[in-house]
Amino acid sequence: MSKLIGLDKLANFWKVVKQNGGPIGCVKMLFRTDELKFGDLIGEDKFGNKYYENNYYFYGRNRWVIYSPKVGLNYDASQVPAEWFGWLHYKTDLPPHKDPNRPKYKWMAEHTPNLSGTNKAYMPYSTTKPKIEAWQPPEP
Repeated sequence: MSKLIGLDKLANFWKVVKQNGGPIGCVKMLFRTDELKFGDLIGEDKFGNKYYENNYYFYGRNRWVIYSPKVGLNYDASQVPAEWFGWLHYKTDLPPHKDPNRPKYKWMAEHTPNLSGTNKAYMPYSTTKPKIEAWQPPEP
């Protein structure tokens, strides 16, 4: 009966508002991510990113990440570690903290995000002499 009246949609609306931190939190989340969703918290990585799932949404849109607030609006997909990337893209149904077969070897490097476009980006230097030298004006 509640589906006929549309009360289930109203209940989902209140779930969205509650999970996103009230009306002000919803405005902030809309500003950051351009959409409002509600779902179950599956886990959190060591960088502070939170991963959610809600099978009420379409396949391909039912898993998402909310980036850590400490990065502000400077977030990108390279901040997701490889183990969570696999879960987000349906390579595995088990999140990393529930997968007993996930190997972790001491030779594996720690995850680092792509720093291109930041002041910490890698800039190679050239060891060859430039073909054109900059003109220096003579001193008076």
